[in-house]
Amino acid sequence: MQTAPSRDELREHLIRTRIAGDIATSRENNLDHYRSLAARDPHYMFGLTLDGDWTYRDILALMAKSAGVIPDPEHRYGQDTIDPDRTLDALDALADRVAAVLRRDDPRIVVATGHPTGLLTTHLALVRLVRDHGATLLTPAEQCSFIGKGLGRRRRIRYLDDVAMLDDGGALVHTHDPAPMQAMLAELAELGDGRPDLVIGDHGWAGAAGEAGVETVGFADSNDPGLFVGEAEGKIAVTVPLDDNVLPRHYVPMNQYLVSRVLSGL
Repeated sequence: MQTAPSRDELREHLIRTRIAGDIATSRENNLDHYRSLAARDPHYMFGLTLDGDWTYRDILALMAKSAGVIPDPEHRYGQDTIDPDRTLDALDALADRVAAVLRRDDPRIVVATGHPTGLLTTHLALVRLVRDHGATLLTPAEQCSFIGKGLGRRRRIRYLDDVAMLDDGGALVHTHDPAPMQAMLAELAELGDGRPDLVIGDHGWAGAAGEAGVETVGFADSNDPGLFVGEAEGKIAVTVPLDDNVLPRHYVPMNQYLVSRVLSGL
C-alpha cells in the first residue's frame, strides 16, 4: 500500500491535477448556478429547503468563503478557482467526522454518489475503510425506480460495492436528484431500521439526507452551491470543495490522505 501524501504534497497534487486551484469549471458556469439556486431552482437545491433569503450576492460571498471562488462580483467571465487549503481543511474535517462515527458501537453508514465517472473512486475507498473498521453499510431501496428528468428515462438505485448510484438500465448516470435518497430513508423507516449514523455523498444524495436530519458529509464542485448553503444552515456537517469530475486516478492521492487521516482518529 502506498504511503499517504503529506498535506503539502497533496496540496501540490490538487493544484497540478486541477482538483483545486485554477479549475476547469468556468466562472460563467459558476455564476449561472448561483443565480439558479438564488431563484430556488430545484435542480440546484439538492432536496434542501433554505431558511435564509440567500440572494445571488449572498451565495457568491458564501462560495468565496467556503470554496475559495473569486469574490469579485464584477469578475463574470473566464477563470475561477477553488482554494486548495479550503479543500484540505474540509478533507480533514470530513475525516474527523468519519472517525468519530467509527468509534461508536456498530455504526451504520450509507454511501452514495451522483458522479460515477469521477468521485466514485473516493466513495469506494471510504466504503472499504469503514467496512474494515466495523461499520455496517446499509443498502436500502435497491432497484427502486424513478423517472429521470430530461429524456424521461427510468432510472434505478443500484449498488456497486455498497455505493449507491442510479442506472438507466445500461449505464450508471450523473444525477442531482434527491428522490433516491428520500426513497432509501423512507424504506429504512418503514422497516423500522431507523436512520443511518452517517451519510457520505454528494448532490441530491447528500442534500436529501441532510434535510432529513441525518449527519451528512459530502463533496461539491464550485458550481454546486447547494451543499455549501446547507452547511451554512447546519444541515450538512462538512462539504469538501473540489472539482468533482477529473480523471478518477487523480483522486487516488486524496483518497490515501483521507484514509490515513481517518485511521489517525481511531
